[in-house]
Amino acid sequence: MKKKEYITSTSDYTLIHRKGKPWGSKFLVMKALANSMEYSRYGFVVSKRIGKAVVRNRTKRLLREIMRQIEIKPGYDIVFITRPGIADLGFYELKLTVVRLLSLAGLITENHENTGLNVN
Repeated sequence: MKKKEYITSTSDYTLIHRKGKPWGSKFLVMKALANSMEYSRYGFVVSKRIGKAVVRNRTKRLLREIMRQIEIKPGYDIVFITRPGIADLGFYELKLTVVRLLSLAGLITENHENTGLNVN
């Protein structure tokens, strides 16, 4: 992800949290809100309930790598909020969860949907 693709300000996180549409799973909640930019931005909220700093940082690294691999439609701010137990998931299970949430929201481009990744 390029630096411009990160959500950095607290006011942006607050706006997305209040006005964004939520989609959820057992270990992850995604909130998305349309923006007026030509690209999508991403942010992650990983609380101390997830684990110590090493666990939280690993979770963020995995989520960043997953988002790097997925083609997202431009013009959205997306925030992923982690839930306890996410640290026990492997990369593949976490990727399936993220792809499922993005598919439910209709944010994945058609190029990525045809990659053969089966999501139930």
